[in-house]
Amino acid sequence: MIKILLCDDHAVVRMGLRMLLNNHEDMEVIGEASEGNEGIQQALELKPDVVVMDLSMPHGKDGLSATSELKKLMPEVTILILTMHDDEEYLFRAIQAGASGCILKSAPQEELVGAIRSVAGGNAYLHPSATKRLMEEYLGSVKQGTADTFQLLSDREKEVLTLIAKGFSNKEIAEQLFISVKTVETHKGNLMEKLQMKTRPELVALALKKGLLGYGL
Repeated sequence: MIKILLCDDHAVVRMGLRMLLNNHEDMEVIGEASEGNEGIQQALELKPDVVVMDLSMPHGKDGLSATSELKKLMPEVTILILTMHDDEEYLFRAIQAGASGCILKSAPQEELVGAIRSVAGGNAYLHPSATKRLMEEYLGSVKQGTADTFQLLSDREKEVLTLIAKGFSNKEIAEQLFISVKTVETHKGNLMEKLQMKTRPELVALALKKGLLGYGL
């Protein structure tokens, strides 16, 4: 069961989302909030798996600020940004704030449900047009020789990378992060693909370079 907290300043939107999501057997809306500060408090009390966070909330703390603060207080929580802005700037800011995904309010219901399942499973989710723009920018950076593939990693993938570099086995990593061995293997495969690396020594060298082991090169 995926436990979900809704954070949106429109009560009608929250009601619609609650009815939609509770209609799925693997989902349960356990709480609601009308602005960022309330969302943070609700998250700390209810411990949701996924927070669906509205980007624009004019009264109280906005979605970006709330996402950034909540990730500092609860690094394990997954946040999916819900926005009406199909804008590259908002997308990048949401990712920088710690969100695991971003979906448009105009998206079909099935896409929202799929996005929640995706981020709950430890994956990132971006709506199709955003993915296209990110890939175009990344490929442009590659051509210019300025791309840093480390920035493509999610917070969870960085955690897995750190533990791999410290010499932990997949089973030990799973126990430390309270996830399954299969999920660890998925994260490991994803991060190695993003980094274009194939061996543990390569990962250790990168972890050292990025200071993930508490000391760097």
